[in-house]
Amino acid sequence: MARIAGVDLPRDKKVFVALTYIYGIGFSTAKKILEAAQVSPEKRTKDLTPEEVAKLRDEVSKFKVEGALRAEVQRNIKRLIDIGCYRGLRHKAGLPVRGQRTRCNARTRKGPRGNMFKKKKVAGK
Repeated sequence: MARIAGVDLPRDKKVFVALTYIYGIGFSTAKKILEAAQVSPEKRTKDLTPEEVAKLRDEVSKFKVEGALRAEVQRNIKRLIDIGCYRGLRHKAGLPVRGQRTRCNARTRKGPRGNMFKKKKVAGK
């Protein structure tokens, strides 16, 4: 099993698809990495030689991926919150940031619907 950037790549998938399991690498970046490492994109991960895995590891190390990228994204969000801009306030409130409507929809950001009315307890029973 190939392990690149701290991620175990799936064995039975083609290499260009398997590379997308690394946070920060999409299809186009995976294709560029494979081209630079001179590895066939149609090859399966289990068929890679140790030399090819080493080449891929070297190429991936040129990009900001996984922990470093996640930390940078979190720092950017924290900066927006600290300066108090509109986007930062939306992040802080847990609401959609990019202009989506919230009257209906936005359940992913807002979370499950809350119970608006509480049941009244019947007295004396």
